[in-house]
Amino acid sequence: MLFFVLGISCSEEAKECSDVKKNISQPLNPNGDSELALLMRAMFDEAQQIKEQIANGKPVSLSLDHEKILTAHATEPEKAASEEFQAFATLYLKTIENLQKASPEKAIKLYDNMVDNCMSCHKALCPGPIVRIKKLR
Repeated sequence: MLFFVLGISCSEEAKECSDVKKNISQPLNPNGDSELALLMRAMFDEAQQIKEQIANGKPVSLSLDHEKILTAHATEPEKAASEEFQAFATLYLKTIENLQKASPEKAIKLYDNMVDNCMSCHKALCPGPIVRIKKLR
């Protein structure tokens, strides 16, 4: 009987501990999150909203300043300063600009282009988020 009571007590304590951990926001990078990393996470969230807007036939509206992709401090500043990153970022910004002006029919293709642009850049420079980006399709 004592083991049964101890077992229940320990399992309840473990449940409470896991519930507390769920409510604590942990940084994804143990050295802190860069401005660019935080921006890109917000861009991911906004891309999900854009996908929903397009699916519902609504015009695309943005809440983020996507231009900051060119100036945000990066975890690896040398990568963000490279000509390759700047080219990918400029292409992304042009796609976002076109997406805002697009008809609902064209918005689908432009959204897919935007996701492809993100994939291409991350394949070349920072492959970590690729699995997450694939979820935008």
